[in-house]
Amino acid sequence: MKILVVEDEPKLNKGLTESLHTRGYAVDQAFDGVEGERMALLGTYDLIVLDIMMPKRDGLEVCKNLRASGNTTPILMLTAKDTVRDKITGLDIGADDYLVKPFSIDELTARIRTLLRRPLIIANDVLTLNGLTLDTRSQTVSIDKKVIDLTLREYGLLEYLLRNKDSVLTRDDLLEHVWDRNFDSFSNVVDVHLKNLRKKLPPLYAKRIKTVWGKGYRLV
Repeated sequence: MKILVVEDEPKLNKGLTESLHTRGYAVDQAFDGVEGERMALLGTYDLIVLDIMMPKRDGLEVCKNLRASGNTTPILMLTAKDTVRDKITGLDIGADDYLVKPFSIDELTARIRTLLRRPLIIANDVLTLNGLTLDTRSQTVSIDKKVIDLTLREYGLLEYLLRNKDSVLTRDDLLEHVWDRNFDSFSNVVDVHLKNLRKKLPPLYAKRIKTVWGKGYRLV
């Protein structure tokens, strides 16, 4: 899953990004409201973490503009203000959740998982396929209770395939949701990681990841 972090404080932005990376998320960064709004409109994200107090354009205005444009990506707002009025303002203009600074990374990721459980995104925390189980809370993959050791990219690819079973996913789809924007779109990075993923899965499951020639991949 891919997240956009819009936070003007460099140290906090870096800390959030690194922490989310270690939990298996692909993350893009923006450091002011104008840049964040532009990236949110042009990119494909599963969730946006949006600070309120930012230069050039504050988070409330960014959120309002995104919703006015028809962007429905879940938005988790960050703020140092802990008043009921501030929370109501943020929620009324289209934010999905509200987290007050300072906060723990565990609470942030728990809020993210909650937002990603909403019906338009996924059904629940655990994704299954005939004995294969992917648990997004523990970030583990197992088959008949035997854990399969995957890299973060392999895990991300399998998670996105499971969320979109029977749909044809292009290489660009997979790049946009599993990798940060600092990738080489002309490389064969998707093919290499999918090849490695198939090797780690038992043949019965590896064969379910079908190559759709000239289009991409499909999990059946």
